[in-house]
Amino acid sequence: MRFVIMLAVLGFPVAEIWVLISLANIYGWWVVLYLVVMIVLGLQLIRNEKALITGHLMQSLLQKQSPLKALFGSARNIIAGILLIIPGVLTDVVAAVLLLMPVKKPVISYNPSATNTSTSRESVRADEPEHAFETPRETAYQERYQKAHNKAANDNVIEGEFKRED
Repeated sequence: MRFVIMLAVLGFPVAEIWVLISLANIYGWWVVLYLVVMIVLGLQLIRNEKALITGHLMQSLLQKQSPLKALFGSARNIIAGILLIIPGVLTDVVAAVLLLMPVKKPVISYNPSATNTSTSRESVRADEPEHAFETPRETAYQERYQKAHNKAANDNVIEGEFKRED
């Protein structure tokens, strides 16, 4: 098994160089232009993803979803950008496959309002968190978040009487 992995790791650069030489014989200097364009696109993809990652994370947290989906999507785009920067056609094909793959839903979902349907509430011990993957720290965070964000719209209104004297 190790031999096969080593052969694949060493064979990939050889195949990449062979494909580049074959394409250079057919298309000439257009291959160099293609490589430069791919490097620019890879750099632009990484810059854009670096700027958008915090927005994606905040959006997923505000929607009470798992930030793993945003992290994996951003990591996938950054890896695709790195593969675009590496000169070669085969790495560009792998990068295109990465970019075209849809992001699946994460296995663990962060939804504080979800109930555990496999067990009834009586069967859950008092010291266990309500959700399967929740820690007591996450539960405390959820309670603070709900208290902070479930305030009335007129919280800063002071009740009192007013009398105008001119």
